[in-house]
Amino acid sequence: MGAGKTTVGKLLAKQLGRTFYDSDHEIEKRTGVKIPIIFELEGEEGFRKREKTAIQELSEMTNIVLATGGGAVLAKENRDVLKNTGVVIYLRANVNELWHRTRHDKQRPLLQNVDIRAKLEQLYAERDPLYTETATLIIDTGNQPVATIINRIEQALSTL
Repeated sequence: MGAGKTTVGKLLAKQLGRTFYDSDHEIEKRTGVKIPIIFELEGEEGFRKREKTAIQELSEMTNIVLATGGGAVLAKENRDVLKNTGVVIYLRANVNELWHRTRHDKQRPLLQNVDIRAKLEQLYAERDPLYTETATLIIDTGNQPVATIINRIEQALSTL
């Protein structure tokens, strides 16, 4: 959450001549409502079911760049589908960087009405091992310009 998946994904897709998809945006298109409303009406469990379906369907497509929601790796089925159908790039950012990027964002359901830094630390502790296990490539984003991150990804992809 806040690592830059959508921003980097869009630019990487353009650079590679592929179509970009964001699983969260696809869920919103299918339901006609924003993710926070889905969380409010169906809870995280309901959202995760929708997410699993979207990722399965999107992963069957070819020549795409797919950005998933931050919690997509929580489901083993998602991790398996992603690992088995493409190159998985983990854009890793430290908790402090994530906090700077998300602290004013009112659209992230898991960061509402909580101590944001503490929640990010908890999510990072839970998710980092899952991202690491799933990733083909790990790119530490830090405070780098997006163009630098894209170049690093392209260089890494050329060695696969």
